[in-house]
Amino acid sequence: MKYKQWNIAPGDPAARRTMEAAGVSPLAAMALCARGLDTPEKARAFLDAGLDRLADPLLMRDMDRAAARVRLALDRGEALAVYGDYDVDGITSTCLLTDFLRREGGTVIPYIPDRMEEGYGVNREALAALRARGVGLVVTVDCGITAVEETEYAASLGLELVITDHHECKSTLPDAAAVVDPRRADCPYPFKCLAGVGVALKLVLALGGLSRREELLERYADLAAIGTVADVMSLTGENRTIVRLGLAALARTERPGLRALLREAGMEGKALTAMSVGYTLAPRINASGRMGCAGLAGELFLTDDPARGEELARQLCQLNRERQAIEGEIYAQCEAMAQAMPHQRRYALVLSGEHWHQGVVGIVASRLAEKYACPTFMICLQDGRGKGSCRSYAGFNLFAALERCAPLLEGFGGHELAAGFTIREDNIPAFAQAMNEYVRDLTGGEKMISVLDVDGEVEDPGQLTLENVEGLDLLEPFGSGNPRPVFSLSGCTVTAVSQVGGGRHLKLKLSAGGRGFDAIFFSATAAGTGISAGDRVDAAFTPQVNEYRGWRNVQLQLCDLRPALTRAQAERALYEKFCRGEALTPREAAALLPSREEFVALWRYLQGHARPAALEETAHRLARAVARAAGRRETVMRTLVCLEVFDERGLIRLEHSTDHLRIDLMPVEGKVDLDQSDILRRLRKLME
Repeated sequence: MKYKQWNIAPGDPAARRTMEAAGVSPLAAMALCARGLDTPEKARAFLDAGLDRLADPLLMRDMDRAAARVRLALDRGEALAVYGDYDVDGITSTCLLTDFLRREGGTVIPYIPDRMEEGYGVNREALAALRARGVGLVVTVDCGITAVEETEYAASLGLELVITDHHECKSTLPDAAAVVDPRRADCPYPFKCLAGVGVALKLVLALGGLSRREELLERYADLAAIGTVADVMSLTGENRTIVRLGLAALARTERPGLRALLREAGMEGKALTAMSVGYTLAPRINASGRMGCAGLAGELFLTDDPARGEELARQLCQLNRERQAIEGEIYAQCEAMAQAMPHQRRYALVLSGEHWHQGVVGIVASRLAEKYACPTFMICLQDGRGKGSCRSYAGFNLFAALERCAPLLEGFGGHELAAGFTIREDNIPAFAQAMNEYVRDLTGGEKMISVLDVDGEVEDPGQLTLENVEGLDLLEPFGSGNPRPVFSLSGCTVTAVSQVGGGRHLKLKLSAGGRGFDAIFFSATAAGTGISAGDRVDAAFTPQVNEYRGWRNVQLQLCDLRPALTRAQAERALYEKFCRGEALTPREAAALLPSREEFVALWRYLQGHARPAALEETAHRLARAVARAAGRRETVMRTLVCLEVFDERGLIRLEHSTDHLRIDLMPVEGKVDLDQSDILRRLRKLME
């Protein structure tokens, strides 16, 4: 099992029927209801990605001041610099704003710091160099919100800053010409989850005015979508509109470099989704910044030369392959280090090492956080100092944690889920202890466990049709805040297992309910999962349409597998679910509802065995004995329901102790109407 716990959303059959009546496919209806969007009105409000979802950029604090200062620079012919970050969000932000300002007639220098030499954020040396080149105004994108001292230094050089960012703010803001960040405590902007490129796009829209909105969105939505998806921003609200528009624009982009990268990555002519951008396109763009060559990706977006675009696209793909190789080496080292640590005292994973490549440790931290189910901090050491990258787990707020440990750090910044920091090497042991104590206290001493959220159990495998799976496209784009739907199938039989992708992935054939399905389990092996043909498993998966040589079929992309319960275990689990008062599906309620014949068989058995003394027996043996006496198939859960009904109606006194039952027959005068049982009424209502 990859996940320790599956959280399967309780079904709401009535809500799903209402959604289906409104034209939503069964699988999409199940996913929407599981996420609280259980009426057509709620679903429409969430899914709507029209232009009316985009709020006025001037609602953002200081946006009017930022637009006025940039417009003044353009009118004066003042040289400007756009200062970004070296990740995908920062690169797309830099190129988007640079391209717009140049089209407006501005003299613009795009500046992306070198990850290895300069590190993250605004630095004094870069500001001095830009001033020496005649720049009078620097506009930051995707960085700058913590650059208090750097802004003061810029002022001493006669250089003004307009800061646009989306990262968490500290108590003191830079004293810049304008500070635009939707996360400012005093910012009334209604949507707080814009990426850095989203804020840059808003500045462009503020400068262009309402009359140019559609023109500018058409021109820049592709870059905005790439940066938003790559920075794992919540694909809700405005971001749904930005990404929807951007995916459509990306398919017809006129940027030569971007077209070349789509070809080189094998994406040309294919349906573009947020997932394909996040997993295929973004890593290649990100590789330039991770490997210290962020300028290559910047040039790729800005070049007008198709030949140069093709050359840059090839370079980015080669850099990505190099990044993958380095990442694999560091991950193997970190796995060995983590395994050697005492697990019982680990609530956070803090690892440090010499000669680690600063550009890839963030990816390694993400993989380790998932594997070990805890927030992970990776620190690259050099000359007694460390540069750290950290990744969250289970929604743990990294920014708040770093704030708590600030006395041990030289600096930090970022989001709740991903952040960076600098630290002296001799402070690392104290930092590791403090972080572990902080996580332990926050979780009450409970270790975090890996949890898979499942949108619902597919009770009828016949629902997994091409039409219903394609109906899930309604929920696109998928990503943070709107993950791909995950469903489960219980009691599948594994009919075939094979290794694919050079032994890195697992391909299976599963059968359930008389239907067969192809399934793929990425980054899994037969040895690692212990799966072999003939096994019975529960499968958690995302259904997808697989196309091969013109043939289209439903394929299950597996998220996890676990051994299926035996029939007796499954019955007991369903009975306990009912006793806890959890929601049941109509099928589950029907499975629990005893027939009249079952009531009669059990009552006759009790009359013959529970007198004169009480009957003491296990539920399983009792159900078997009753079934044998009546010549019927045993069913533990319905036997238990019968006993609960008898107890409720005063026919018996029922006591549970561990796995044993004690049953006393009670004196009763006259007939007892079992149909008046609240238990039976509840089950029948659930079946409706």
